Amino acid sequence: MFKKDNFSGDFWGGTAAMLVALPAAIAFGVTIYAVIGGHYGAYGAVAGILGVAAMGVVASLMGGTERLISAPSAPAAAVLSAFALHYISQDIGPDLVFVMLMIVALLAGLFQIGFGVIGLGKLIKYMPFPVVSGYLSGVGLYIIAAQSPIFLGLPQGTHFWDSFHIINAWQWQSIVVGFATIVSMFLADKILKNIPAVITALLVGIGVYFTLGLFDPALFQPNNAFVIGELGGSGGINFIDTFIGRFENIHYFSWNEMGLLFFPALTLAALLSIDTLKTCVILDSMTHSFHNSNKELIAQGSGNVVSALIGGMPGSGTMGATMVNISSGGKTRLSGLIEGIMAVVAFVVLGAFIAWIPVAALAGILMVIGFRMIDKHSIDLLKSRQTMLDFFIIVSVAITALTVSLIAAAGVGLVLAIVLYIVQQIGASVLYRRIDGIEARSKIVRGREEETLLSREGDIFSVYELHGSLFFGTANQLYTMLQEDLQSKKYIIMDMKRVQTVDLTAAHILLQIKDILHDRDGYLLLCRLPHKLPSGDDLESYFNQVGLLKHLSPIKVFDDLDDAIEWTENKIIKEGILEKKGENALDMSDFDLFRGRKEETLEELRNLAEMRSYKKGDIIYSEGEGKGEIFLIRRGSVRIMLPYVGRKSVHLSTLGQHNFFGEFSFLEGAPHYTDTIAGSDTDLYCISREAFDQFSKQHKKAALHFMQSLAAVLAERLRLTRSELGAEYDV
Repeated sequence: MFKKDNFSGDFWGGTAAMLVALPAAIAFGVTIYAVIGGHYGAYGAVAGILGVAAMGVVASLMGGTERLISAPSAPAAAVLSAFALHYISQDIGPDLVFVMLMIVALLAGLFQIGFGVIGLGKLIKYMPFPVVSGYLSGVGLYIIAAQSPIFLGLPQGTHFWDSFHIINAWQWQSIVVGFATIVSMFLADKILKNIPAVITALLVGIGVYFTLGLFDPALFQPNNAFVIGELGGSGGINFIDTFIGRFENIHYFSWNEMGLLFFPALTLAALLSIDTLKTCVILDSMTHSFHNSNKELIAQGSGNVVSALIGGMPGSGTMGATMVNISSGGKTRLSGLIEGIMAVVAFVVLGAFIAWIPVAALAGILMVIGFRMIDKHSIDLLKSRQTMLDFFIIVSVAITALTVSLIAAAGVGLVLAIVLYIVQQIGASVLYRRIDGIEARSKIVRGREEETLLSREGDIFSVYELHGSLFFGTANQLYTMLQEDLQSKKYIIMDMKRVQTVDLTAAHILLQIKDILHDRDGYLLLCRLPHKLPSGDDLESYFNQVGLLKHLSPIKVFDDLDDAIEWTENKIIKEGILEKKGENALDMSDFDLFRGRKEETLEELRNLAEMRSYKKGDIIYSEGEGKGEIFLIRRGSVRIMLPYVGRKSVHLSTLGQHNFFGEFSFLEGAPHYTDTIAGSDTDLYCISREAFDQFSKQHKKAALHFMQSLAAVLAERLRLTRSELGAEYDV
């Protein structure tokens, strides 16, 4: 299960990571359980250590991310300490609050497992940045506010603002220890780069504390108010009784009371998941690896469940300890397992030492951690009008976290992020490009008379290329954009290739547009409907479900934009009484390529040409077939398609009477490079290059005239193609 070829690196990486995670975990644990009061403050240290052990061992065994170190974290400390303070202030007994903390942590772990099982891992990491930034900034400020009274040496439960009204109660010993810890925490990274800053700061804080004890002997008294206190035995925690007591008190909870814990647990689960996956994303970028989000959430949730059951605090994948693990040689999940095991060893060996850790030193460490969690770069968002709303979200979430609760802050952040997204979408135009019918042309090559008619009548249709989101926020914009054309156009073509989403409101607007056009005997034409939107939905199926594409409805759906324009042109031509009913097959003399030739020359041409007929939809030839033939269209039409391997063919053009195709194969004496399909019942002349060469020996002048006429038509087609390409890229 674990690779053994890097045992040394994983061992030292896990051990170094434990040295970083353990002091922070003790501080987090004390922060949570000290709120309850009594001996629970000392229990918090044990809870932090057990959290490191459970998270390290279980998350690694469950197949978490390589190199990731999991341990109790700041979001867990902030949420649970706020939770405990809320219920303690409502006069709920300490023992009951103690049990409630375990249930919330247990439910959070179960929620995380559920997130992973149903595949939410890939979605959680896409939480809007302003929400995450604001929340983490709020957590940082909350930690600073919660630790300030401890830093000042005030009794547990003193509120941040109250601490400024009782300056005479400030303890200079605590302030000196906390200040020394904070300064060393900031300077450690610059001076002692090989030793984790949290270890240096803790050792400095302890050293300063015992130095002050030389001037104040009361500091050497066991279990005094300035230290964590004894973890076990007389005067300390009876760990076994405390552990068993949690489960004995569960029966006091009703299902209604248990329901009150669901939302805090869900909030905690989401935050721990975001914190973990954010670390995983950074870890991937550093190590060129790819983590499995859902598998990681199951591993994290399992670790939190076990941690809650054995009395530890919950946690997540932590950035600081993970970086130390990597820099110390850790490469696999074994380093996380070793981190958990070494936490247990440290607890057994250093239990007596932990009792003498000054709480002011832990407060100083947490205040620096809180300060570093604040997104100080967010102030730059005020420099641009485009990002001011993002700054507003960050500040709103942070203020809500401080003034109301961390749980409310998460809800406020999500609501504001949704509002911001809607505002941004409403402000974005759904129109990519509009083309008037006089400028729009299909790829069908038409005669001069038809072109003249289309140039005169083409203004009765318009092409709208849409993009982005068509939803309730932009539906009215779409309708307003079309209002003028709805008064004068009979045909509205909507190209929806670039559309990302469509909701019921937008579909209803399309229904209204269709009805308005129907009243004027017009049509709404939809083309290039995405068969797989980013949501995975098929847009054509959705339009069918909402009743937009009813049978015999004045609405048409086309696979290609060119098909929609061609259909519209045909309708205009038909209404202009140019419909080719009873279209007569052309004779050789009717083609410009042979115009003015003598009858005996034409007769020879008729003899060398092969007459072919095809039904609509028949394949005339496919790519790679033929050995040099040119085809002249006597009656009907053909569609020229450019095939692509693995995807749909591209429609190049549609040709009707008087036109020819296959000219490149004819000129080169090579196979055809396109597919050609009969667009209707079609009659053709087919002239092979071999037969034409025989003809040219007897009729050099006629052959030269044919080649000159062929070159002139090809030059005109090239000119039209160049114009179309210029229009396509002039957007």
